[in-house]
Amino acid sequence: MAAQKSPDSSRRSDRSRRAICDAALALVGEVGYARTTIEGIAARAGVGKQTIYRWWPSKAAVLLEAFLAESARRSQEVGEAGEDGAYGIPDTGDLAADLRLVLRTTVDGLNDPVSAAPTRALAAEGIIDPALGAQFVENLLEPQLQLYVTRLRAAQEAGQVRADIDPRIALELLIAPLTHRWLLRTHPLTHAYADQVVDLTLRGILVQP
Repeated sequence: MAAQKSPDSSRRSDRSRRAICDAALALVGEVGYARTTIEGIAARAGVGKQTIYRWWPSKAAVLLEAFLAESARRSQEVGEAGEDGAYGIPDTGDLAADLRLVLRTTVDGLNDPVSAAPTRALAAEGIIDPALGAQFVENLLEPQLQLYVTRLRAAQEAGQVRADIDPRIALELLIAPLTHRWLLRTHPLTHAYADQVVDLTLRGILVQP
């Protein structure tokens, strides 16, 4: 009789972590952050709450990890992999088209209730909890911002963007208007608006013929 294989604990743990992260995102989207609890996440994921506390200190920490995983998945959908396997902003040689694609995808993500609710929750919690806020910036925002820096520097090297432009400031011209409109709900966040932001930004940073 063949010996029975013992359960693969690492695979079981990975499945549990994914289930917990999926449950956290789903609950925040359905009932809001304030009404989401560790108990609710555990019940939704089919695990005990002690399993969650073994890996995370709070529901905010669960949500942050879940959101990072979801953001990585979205980056793979819109970006292209480099030699190191990391995903970045596409570089087709057409800076305007590449930026429109990425900003439109950003608009879709911000308008998606599944991602919008946790983003707002993490942004708010980051103000209250400086440590969580620092993790949110370091692990999520900063890597995304660096993708813009890389793409804009490539455009500078190609002679498309003015040499005196600071890519770090230029990327804020692209991202800040979307974030402002989304956070304050001043006006609808649309693809047309994203395209206008790209067009206005490029007027100020492109090399003029």
